[in-house]
Amino acid sequence: MNFSFRTNPYPLTLLTALMAAAAGTCMADPYETEDNRRPAAATWCADRCDAVVTDWSLTALQVITVADGYQNPLTATRSLAMMHLAMHDAANAARPRYQRYAPAATSAGTVKADAAVAAAAAAYAVLAALYPQPPVAALIQAQLDRTLVEAGVGPEVAAGQALGRAAAAAVLAKRSNDGSTGNELYVEGTQPGQYRFTPPFNFVLAPHWRKVTPFALASAAQFRTAPPPALASEPYRRDFDEIERMGGKGTGTHRSADQTNYAAFWYEFADITWNRIARASAGRVKQNLWDRARTFALLNSALADGYIAGWDSKFFHNFWRPVTAVHLAGNDGNPNTAPNAAFDPLLTTPPVPETPSTHSVLSMAAATVLAQAYGSDRVPFSLASSTALPGNPVRSYRSFGDAARENADSRVRAGVHFRSATTAGLEMGRQIGQYASRNALQRQYGAAAQEE
Repeated sequence: MNFSFRTNPYPLTLLTALMAAAAGTCMADPYETEDNRRPAAATWCADRCDAVVTDWSLTALQVITVADGYQNPLTATRSLAMMHLAMHDAANAARPRYQRYAPAATSAGTVKADAAVAAAAAAYAVLAALYPQPPVAALIQAQLDRTLVEAGVGPEVAAGQALGRAAAAAVLAKRSNDGSTGNELYVEGTQPGQYRFTPPFNFVLAPHWRKVTPFALASAAQFRTAPPPALASEPYRRDFDEIERMGGKGTGTHRSADQTNYAAFWYEFADITWNRIARASAGRVKQNLWDRARTFALLNSALADGYIAGWDSKFFHNFWRPVTAVHLAGNDGNPNTAPNAAFDPLLTTPPVPETPSTHSVLSMAAATVLAQAYGSDRVPFSLASSTALPGNPVRSYRSFGDAARENADSRVRAGVHFRSATTAGLEMGRQIGQYASRNALQRQYGAAAQEE
């Protein structure tokens, strides 16, 4: 699928905006026994084994950009979730600490596999299967070679590579019939409130995605949002008025300069931004290999499920976007709204129905997962964005929640979502993040944690 939002007026210099991942250090694990400390430890990476996870997170972004320009965030989040789940499973097959997503992979014989090598080999195998293009092959081989050169040779390293390949194969097999390759005809609406195609698009993006099997959720409809406000209601009138005042292009807008800045800053795909946030904040929060692998696996599962669940609600409600609503206000049955044919949103409206805002869903889901994994929401960080305006290339935040709420507000300032859609998105994201954190990849205790 050749899909892109690159019709917006802000340059997408993705590669120049990438932030280097800060490597964290390992913490002592209170559940680690003397038995599984002795030869299985990856001594070559010592207290920085978790950097394998952040390194491959950045490599995956580069891979998807090389393969297809990162044009489709739906397929990208599926790939990222699969890669990080395979890394998590490989590390936990080598030395069990957390439940695995696809537990078919087992430890390689009597030799204790190197867990960091296993994680790297799993990432390589997933990306190689999903992106067979020759430029990608060279990129991921170089990243794997960096690990293998440092790890050296020996039975633990060989066993780690075999275990990583097995973990990747199990994840790939589990997702092989998840509905992601489906197709579905969509016919735009004709009645007031029904979704119409938004300029410059004459299609909707992947309506079948609402039927894709989630990664952590029980079903796509598990946290389906409430309907948007009725067209004749006062809440709808308030949403309408705010968009017309705050979300337009050119003269007459009531946005502040900073609101315009963060409208552009957060226009980048939320999955790119929140993986960058996770890498940027990794240096402030110490985690060992297993905890870092779990954090990124949960994060990317929640991001992928945010799109799947968001698509379920979007197409269930099938509500029109603000640009359509303002242009066709003469037919909405609300005496307090008036059509404005000159209204043009600040940024290009994505080609999917309105409720909820999936930028808001993904942001709060990610913020919730990271706060749970790091033990606090209040982790300060700074980051860049590929869609930032030249005068505001970097923004700083005191907490994950602050960033998520600004992201949601940015969609109103950009003119692409009503306030009610962002409010619904934040609540859905909170529910997804909490559910994933509490139910997926949980800690193993006792005998189960010793099996190898």
